[in-house]
Amino acid sequence: MIPDDELNAASWRTSSYTNGEGGACVAVADGFAGVLPVRDTKCPEGPTLVFPADSWNAFVRGLAR
Repeated sequence: MIPDDELNAASWRTSSYTNGEGGACVAVADGFAGVLPVRDTKCPEGPTLVFPADSWNAFVRGLAR
C-alpha cells in the first residue's frame, strides 16, 4: 500500500484524451516501483487504485489493439 502523503505528492499525468468538457479520463503517477497508481481526473481527491505495472501495461496494450 502506498501512503496517502506519497500519493498526494506524486506527479500525476493525464490521458491525452482529457479535456475541459468532463470526459471520463484517468491520471496515472509514475515513480512507484512495480506498481502504477491510477485515479479519476474528475475526482482527484477520491480513491486511488494501484495496479501491478505489468498488468496495467498489458491492459493499455490490449486497448490499443
